[in-house]
Amino acid sequence: MSRAAAAWLADLDEEQQGPAWWGQPGGEHEAERRKWFYAPTDHGGLPFNAQFDWQQRRAMQLVASGLSPEGYALVSTIMGTENILDYIEEFSSEFDTRRGRDPSRYYLRVFGDPEGDEPWGWRFGGHHISLNFLIVGGEVRSTTPRFFGLDPAVSPLPGGASLDPLKAFQSTGRDLVNSLTPKARAVAMLLDRAPADIVMGNRSAFTDGATMLTLPEIMRRRAGDDDLIERLRVGGIARDALSKYDHADHEHVAVTSAPKGICGAELDRSQQNLLDRLVRTYHDGLPAGLVPSWDVENLYFAWAGPTNVGAPNYYRVQGDDMLIEWDNTSRNANHAHGVIRHISKDFGGDVLAEHRHAWH
Repeated sequence: MSRAAAAWLADLDEEQQGPAWWGQPGGEHEAERRKWFYAPTDHGGLPFNAQFDWQQRRAMQLVASGLSPEGYALVSTIMGTENILDYIEEFSSEFDTRRGRDPSRYYLRVFGDPEGDEPWGWRFGGHHISLNFLIVGGEVRSTTPRFFGLDPAVSPLPGGASLDPLKAFQSTGRDLVNSLTPKARAVAMLLDRAPADIVMGNRSAFTDGATMLTLPEIMRRRAGDDDLIERLRVGGIARDALSKYDHADHEHVAVTSAPKGICGAELDRSQQNLLDRLVRTYHDGLPAGLVPSWDVENLYFAWAGPTNVGAPNYYRVQGDDMLIEWDNTSRNANHAHGVIRHISKDFGGDVLAEHRHAWH
């Protein structure tokens, strides 16, 4: 990681380094380092469309350093899927750029000196991707928040095949909820309807009692974007109306510090294996050495929406300092989001505090 980050930065000119290389974690840019997005907005950093081809290759080497081969394939596929989405929307979408669906609008930023002794980190993101890493003392100490999404989630291919990169994320969760007895499913079921988005959204820190954010709230605000924000507000109202959620429903599915759903300890062995496989799917994108451990019996699983294939759905896994959320609701349940967070370890805030106490 250090070599890849240093090589990328060395290839940039002074003007490019301005947005690409910011101060070290815990310093004056800490608030910005903790911002993350999954919408088609300015994620902060140097976008690919502002880099030469060899610089883009260096950037992807850094991205690959934080991912397993499976994770790198998923990230690369998500980036390319922007072209499919552009086609579906008849090449007409605009946000704060003329091309609203743009496979070259992915941003990379390094925080701190990747070759120094102090903590440093990096962030990569664009529509439906957010990767965040913190390195302290030569070790990767934080890999979350980590977000993957797709729109469309499934695309038809020649010969009756399908492009379905997030299949395991959805099918494993559905298999688990459908394996439950009626009594257990009643415990796991939050509501018979799915929310329109992940509930914690892109908040920088865990918020007890968090309810779903509006579309304008998940975007980066910039001067002169009032028209865009108004369009998003109106579009978001229409999107949310399809879920038929009212205030009480949002409060009911709110993310709370006390996990909701059914506890892993109440599942049988095969169901525990499904829950373990589901959590493992969210970690398969990491190199093996960065995958943490968890105790399935301490995890809680919750579901919202119908359980049949093709219906809008949402699930949550919470416990052991972990929060996983999944939704596939809009575009007739063909627009999916999946995110994993480690509540006290997001952005490595706990590690930075320990480092400052020990060394400063």
